[in-house]
Amino acid sequence: MEKIVSRSTAKGFLSFIFICLFQYADAQHIDINWLRSINKPKSDALSGTMQAVSNSAYVVTAGVPFTQLVAGYIKHDTTLIENGWITGAGLGVDLFITLGLKYAIHRPRPHTTYPDIIAYESETSLSFPSGHTSAAFAVATSLSLEYKKWYVAVPAYAWAGTVGYSRMYLGMHYPSDVLVGALVGSGSAWITYKGTAWLQHRGKLKGGLCKWILRK
Repeated sequence: MEKIVSRSTAKGFLSFIFICLFQYADAQHIDINWLRSINKPKSDALSGTMQAVSNSAYVVTAGVPFTQLVAGYIKHDTTLIENGWITGAGLGVDLFITLGLKYAIHRPRPHTTYPDIIAYESETSLSFPSGHTSAAFAVATSLSLEYKKWYVAVPAYAWAGTVGYSRMYLGMHYPSDVLVGALVGSGSAWITYKGTAWLQHRGKLKGGLCKWILRK
């Protein structure tokens, strides 16, 4: 009886492994084919635009909280200062999760695995998830939550989405890298924003985040 159970358990385990490998291979096949349909960098105006958008990711994500904080302290605007710290904290959470996933998954860049993928630069760092995309979506989500205006949210998410597309167009990331990057960035900003609001509601940040920071 024990042999029968052990044999059936072993077969079940092997079947599970086979199904997982098959699904992974199928997903990888879809991923690379989708990337091939997008990856078309050439020496034209669109390629230059995509490179500029891609390069803007870290400049904008660093500039937004910095500008909020500087403007807030100059104007003595506690709301603007709090927004700056919340945006920066969201980016910190995003960076921690993104780097953790990169080293946990350890996925090579598309052009190192598939020589037909044209990359605009020979980046050797890990691919999954897209750091540019996650940072862009973290800032877009923070701004949307902080200001709650369509004329803030629409341009912010349009820019973040274009950053994600540019990373595929330029051959730097798989579509799944970009998708997960968008989820990580948005989730990090949402958790930070809601977490701060919860702490304020619970009285853990008496007088608001700004006064709590100044006390520290």
